[in-house]
Amino acid sequence: MSRLFLIIYTLAATVLAGTGVIAALTTGRVDVTSIIIAAAAGAILAIPAAWVVSRRLENL
Repeated sequence: MSRLFLIIYTLAATVLAGTGVIAALTTGRVDVTSIIIAAAAGAILAIPAAWVVSRRLENL
């Protein structure tokens, strides 16, 4: 794993997890389980996003 991937993952996971939590709260899902699932889904979705972005930046 490159350092660039880890840096981009840190940023992407924060953004996507936050977006997931906001989406859950907007739809009226205010229980703890829904919020945790939304945050975890955002963190998991950030892995391929960070991988793609870091590979493209390394190949410039």
